[in-house]
Amino acid sequence: MIPDAIGRWKLEDNVLTVALPDGRVNTPPAELIYQAAVEKRDVGEIPSIGDDAVTCALSFSRRPLHPRISIEEAPFHCAAQLIVRIRAAATNEDVELPSVPGAPPEHVVVGRTWYPLVRGAMEELSSVLADAGIEKQGPINLRQFLDLRKLAISSGVIDDRSGTAASASAQAAPANFRVAASFTGELFSYQRDGLRWLSTLCNEDLGGILADEMGLGKTIQIVALFAAEIEAGGTPMLVVAPGTLLENWRREIAKFSTGIDVTIHRGQSRTGFPSELNCRDVVITSYDTLVRDLSLLKSVQWNLVVLDEAQAIKNPETLRSDCVKQLPRRVGIAVTGTPVENRLRDLWSLTDFTIPGFLGQAAAFESEYGDDEFGATALEPLVSPIMLRRRVSEVADDLPDRIDVPQVLELGSAESEAYDKIRQAAVMEYGPSATFVALMQLRQYCAHPDLLESRTGDPTRRSPKYVRLTEILAELFENSEKAIVFTSFQKMTDILVTDIASRFGVHVAFIDGRVPIHDRQAVVDDFSAFDGPAVLVLNPRAAGTGLNITAANHVIHYNLEWNPAVEDQASARAHRRGQEKVVTVHRLFYAGTVEEVIDDRLTRKRGLADSAVVGTDGKATDSEDILQALRKSPIAGDGA
Repeated sequence: MIPDAIGRWKLEDNVLTVALPDGRVNTPPAELIYQAAVEKRDVGEIPSIGDDAVTCALSFSRRPLHPRISIEEAPFHCAAQLIVRIRAAATNEDVELPSVPGAPPEHVVVGRTWYPLVRGAMEELSSVLADAGIEKQGPINLRQFLDLRKLAISSGVIDDRSGTAASASAQAAPANFRVAASFTGELFSYQRDGLRWLSTLCNEDLGGILADEMGLGKTIQIVALFAAEIEAGGTPMLVVAPGTLLENWRREIAKFSTGIDVTIHRGQSRTGFPSELNCRDVVITSYDTLVRDLSLLKSVQWNLVVLDEAQAIKNPETLRSDCVKQLPRRVGIAVTGTPVENRLRDLWSLTDFTIPGFLGQAAAFESEYGDDEFGATALEPLVSPIMLRRRVSEVADDLPDRIDVPQVLELGSAESEAYDKIRQAAVMEYGPSATFVALMQLRQYCAHPDLLESRTGDPTRRSPKYVRLTEILAELFENSEKAIVFTSFQKMTDILVTDIASRFGVHVAFIDGRVPIHDRQAVVDDFSAFDGPAVLVLNPRAAGTGLNITAANHVIHYNLEWNPAVEDQASARAHRRGQEKVVTVHRLFYAGTVEEVIDDRLTRKRGLADSAVVGTDGKATDSEDILQALRKSPIAGDGA
């Protein structure tokens, strides 16, 4: 019989301990307990086993258990909090082990059975947790979670039970999360979730990829994030976008917020002083200007850098990608509807911007992850927590059945000068008595310069609008979707039909005045029956009424119509009874041109129609709008 001076057995946190007479608690080595309980050896260093109420109620196993790290989720307010536990499984149940560090236990009691643990296992788990910056069990942040997922590839001792919550970075949002007061837009519930996710990333100084499908409002989520960051004192912020979209970003920020100080950094009027950028809330610039002004932009410590159409840096070997990644930033956000266009290395490049070094070096990445389903499956656990990807079909219940996406574009410097020469010639020829005819050449130039000049070759060469069209179509085709493209000009139809078919290798058809009326339905039927991505190019007057084209869920108005009724009837070809998908209507137009006047006119007349004052085809202000269009110049501002 061992004297009481050695202590008495206690069971605490599923571990056998000895309560010593002086009040201290000792955890005996598993080897001593095994010798006494299983081998029935006389071990005088611990109390006898089986002579007390605690140990006599236990059976003792010869089979050691393998403890593992378990990543789990626990409820936290209205979200899920990721936590880490050390668990060991026995028979049909598992048990949580005491926290590490400290002297980790070498055994565990599961139910009424005592088990030894594999020798050195707890030390190994402690080392893995330390590599992820985790000191104890319990809640972990997103960075620790990402590091654990990376370690899981090589360590083999991590069980990820976080499920789908982790794929949306289901960390609880910052405790004080709310939409900033300076944000004036209305967010759908999924957009609020996106803002919460973005706020979580920023709260942890981590970047991410906002990869929502086209039409789901990526820009408005970023604007809401800007407002929140400014409220928290997080300035300055930088938006890098294709040159044609700079004005669109400025207008979107102005539309959905108040009090945000925004400047476009481009052209001859751009500053050369970092101090003038530091004092701004948001600076907007193009990828090309970034390359030219890298030394200046590197002189600013940016709170947030947002890359729009971030597939622009998918090739890490380009000068553009290299320059973007040199920008000093607290957080980097990549915004793109096509995070993977050709190969998984596209995603590596985006991630290398948002979380530098997270996926290692490009060469090692390519050797480890092949461009196939197996490579994508292996990569998914690492990337899903930092990439938010929602599809229209997934959030359709939260959407109206039609989404309007205006795209305000800008002509390049050379194109602006060419446009203005045409405008001045029209003013000289027609004067104050100008009619709609005076605007025809301006509208044709906005569709494509080649409509006025006998040139051939790549249509993207001289038309920012055509470039944007190809970007939109590329994303749609990736999802095997169909689109209707409306244009009023026959020559533009020819360009579209020929180039889209050769560029993308998809089914392309058209209907305009050259297609007999009795043949038009057959064209629509062939388009609808085609299995895969396809485009139908339509003249809004030839196909604006009577046809039902619900096989397409994207409508692209390549050039705007003077009469809003014509445009609305055209959109109704897809947005009508029988359409089972959300319809996205894209409207492409240039700022500072006749197209902006047309857009303003459409907005005004639709507003009047909604208030039942006049119809949308009233002509009382036609002459005023025509004169306004002739006065509007793309080079009247600060230059491109």
